[in-house]
Amino acid sequence: MAGATRPQDKFRERPIAPHLQVWRWHITMATSILHRATGVALYGGAILFAAWLITIAAGAESYRYVGGLLASPVGQLGLYLLVAAFAFHLANGIRHFIFDTGAGLKPSDADSTAWFAILFAIAAPVGLWVLVTFGGLHR
Repeated sequence: MAGATRPQDKFRERPIAPHLQVWRWHITMATSILHRATGVALYGGAILFAAWLITIAAGAESYRYVGGLLASPVGQLGLYLLVAAFAFHLANGIRHFIFDTGAGLKPSDADSTAWFAILFAIAAPVGLWVLVTFGGLHR
């Protein structure tokens, strides 16, 4: 055919996909990436939780090391980050569930709920610590 183009010629005419350096970063873009990262972190947290349960089942001697590690500043930071990852993933998952109903899709609503998910992730570990420390659960 005289006027037909080859398939590879069509690919040369297509626009090139923009890279992350081209996009202007915005909060909904950051929460999308953070949602995936926290999902991966929660897999790691589940493995650590299983290891913690195994050390409890193995007895006091094996748990002593893990308990000391969790009580250290590094362990406390890790626990904070794990609870923050869980809180963010939960809040952002609920946010996307609401999006699936067709609500909250306006850019201003999406931005507001994205900020809420991030702030909830920061505040939830602190609130859990206050509840455990002062809430009477340990009596």
